[in-house]
Amino acid sequence: MIKSTLLYRDDGLPLCMSVDDDDNSPALNEQKKYVKLIVSRMTPQSANEATLESNGSYEISYIRKDVVCYFVICESGYPRNLAFSYLNDIAEEFQHSYGNEYNKPTLRPYAFVSFDTFLQRTKQSYSNKKVQDNLDQLNQELVGVKQIMSKNIEDLLYRGDSLDRMSDMSTSLKESSKKYRRSAQRINYELLLKQYAPIALLSFFFVFLVYWVFLR
Repeated sequence: MIKSTLLYRDDGLPLCMSVDDDDNSPALNEQKKYVKLIVSRMTPQSANEATLESNGSYEISYIRKDVVCYFVICESGYPRNLAFSYLNDIAEEFQHSYGNEYNKPTLRPYAFVSFDTFLQRTKQSYSNKKVQDNLDQLNQELVGVKQIMSKNIEDLLYRGDSLDRMSDMSTSLKESSKKYRRSAQRINYELLLKQYAPIALLSFFFVFLVYWVFLR
């Protein structure tokens, strides 16, 4: 289940935070503090999307688009492809609604609290079991070989690991994916060649025979 949504500008300015049913939960507030710390440690080389496991009870997923970082805190076990689908829906709507405003240097913290209306409506849609099942099936068909990194948040924040290293891992996964696609294309080409080459040769021979017998 989606627990909370947070939007930050990449300079650390909070743009919007959802109003949650359990805002007074110490555990959830701890996750929000983690999000703030993650934003402070991001660099331009950090991964643009990742999932961070936290204490076994929560997972924090994020995407970065333009200068905005979109975070969602979910209960552990919530389908990650749905979490990223949710984040992309949020990002698309936010950029459409406020694309000319969130870059302003004089912007105040939480300037877009009104966006919570859309957050709540979208969160409710993604919490509906039937919608979850349909979206899960759709995402399974679309995701292909795409990999979403998973990293333990304690390792990330307290044991010296960095978001830059996660970016390197992401790059490596993308390169492997490209090599896989190229290999698959080559294999498909060879199979097509083996399948249709004899037919092409026979057709050429037949045309040549007709020409030789009747048209020469």
